[in-house]
Amino acid sequence: MLGRLLQACINRWIALTGKRISLAEMPWLDGPTAENDVVGEAFYEDFARRAGLNIRRDTSLGLLDDFSVLLDRNDALSHKLNPKVAAFYEQTGRYKLDVWSQWYSFMRPFARMLIQLVSTRMNQLNIPLDPLETSRGMGSDIIRLSSADGAISLTCWLRKTLKTNRVVYAGFYSAVWIPALDRHFVRVVFPLPKGSVTVILRADMQPDGSIKLVSHGNKIGEPGYYRLRKSKPGFVRVKYLPLKEIIHVFEDELGTMRTDHTFYFWGIKLLHLHYKIMEK
Repeated sequence: MLGRLLQACINRWIALTGKRISLAEMPWLDGPTAENDVVGEAFYEDFARRAGLNIRRDTSLGLLDDFSVLLDRNDALSHKLNPKVAAFYEQTGRYKLDVWSQWYSFMRPFARMLIQLVSTRMNQLNIPLDPLETSRGMGSDIIRLSSADGAISLTCWLRKTLKTNRVVYAGFYSAVWIPALDRHFVRVVFPLPKGSVTVILRADMQPDGSIKLVSHGNKIGEPGYYRLRKSKPGFVRVKYLPLKEIIHVFEDELGTMRTDHTFYFWGIKLLHLHYKIMEK
């Protein structure tokens, strides 16, 4: 009951204070939303059925067909991209993940309450609260939804903790073009009941060939963390939240692929996830 009340308060807050955005003006904010209170791994099947899409699961599938479209061609470092980084995003289904988590700062009690009361009930965004939650690893499945003619419609990444079988992330990944910024960005949509969390990330090349996906921005229309709520047809209510992410994908000195995923709230370090990426 407390979880339902908290979720209702969040939705009401977004409906009352969120900026009304036309999806015709910002089509890159138009993404899947859940019709039920529970998202979970069954969401993909439900969504595909409602949208008339076919489901394909294959270890050869990747989150993006061509990672290089994300790079700034005016960046002198763009030619240094480590091919292992590109391979991970273009053939994600070939890999498995081990993950460790560490929470920081005064926000930890609030984050724990939000995850235990809201995320667990929705079975979505169940970010590990303790390192041992992922002691047996994390499942990683790529699901491709496409139309009858075979055209790619949506690419989904389902990640679950193997120990508890809870969904950590059920997200839709794509490269989107934002005309006002004149480049491509990574868009990740996490469906929620009647809305979504949508994260827009910029790909920044590093001198060592690694990549940082950065959600740092200052306002709607820039990279960042968007909480969306469905409004009238063709419109959404949007809150641009001060939650920033840096996802650093790199190859370590032993040739192992790793990722440091760090969250900041109002500039204060909130959470650090570390992934070890291995071929299945």
